[in-house]
Amino acid sequence: MLPQDKIAVSNDSGYADLKQLGSAVELPSSPADAVLEYVSNPQPDVDYCVRFAVPEFTSLCPLTNQPDFAHLVIDYVPGPRIVESKSLKIFLGSFRNHGAFHEDCTVGIARRLIDLLDPKWLRIGGYWYPRGGIPIDVFFQHGELPAGVWVAEQNVPGYRGRG
Repeated sequence: MLPQDKIAVSNDSGYADLKQLGSAVELPSSPADAVLEYVSNPQPDVDYCVRFAVPEFTSLCPLTNQPDFAHLVIDYVPGPRIVESKSLKIFLGSFRNHGAFHEDCTVGIARRLIDLLDPKWLRIGGYWYPRGGIPIDVFFQHGELPAGVWVAEQNVPGYRGRG
């Protein structure tokens, strides 16, 4: 593995516009302030699925300001662009101090990615831990899954509590 000071991105590689990768970046104060970045799909002639599993997602209840926790699974079949993963991590982290209901967080993340990437297909599963004793799972899908694309099951077990 190369030392960090030996890793360079050529300006003619198409990555010169990335501002967060390779830089120290503070968490934005809100999702609206977060910058999502993308690069061109490196395999545009092939339909394939990309998965991001986010087992420690956090946000705040908009009424009580108490923390909410979820396990998110984001699957998408790229169109012309793929999301740069560090910018996605920072975007998702910006929800830590953001008050919104589970449904708003889950669908809002999906819509932001759809606007940025124009994917052929996208699905998000938001598996939220109990609030008031009731776990809430939120699912959203955009587009039709292209024929022949293998997408693994999300396999996030339902909440069982202790034991």
